[in-house]
Amino acid sequence: MFRLWAKIYKDNHMLRDTVIENSADDTRTHKVFQALDDICYAFDLGKPLWLDITIRDFQKHAKARFTQDNFIETIDFDYLEIQIIQED
Repeated sequence: MFRLWAKIYKDNHMLRDTVIENSADDTRTHKVFQALDDICYAFDLGKPLWLDITIRDFQKHAKARFTQDNFIETIDFDYLEIQIIQED
């Protein structure tokens, strides 16, 4: 089972969160990208860009923050944070 937790923050307060589960027999990268697609659909967001710093943070900590720099359109929150909470 693969579980990814997504949270939207504004002014240091969590506004929304969701957990995406994926039990498919797929690579970790594909599971992360699919979960991010599901998160963007659930939160009605455009897909964020993976900047170099975002990739490094995710590889190092299994956690990444997407700020306004990662989105093409304007967002009304400070950042979207994703974190892997289960990986079997």
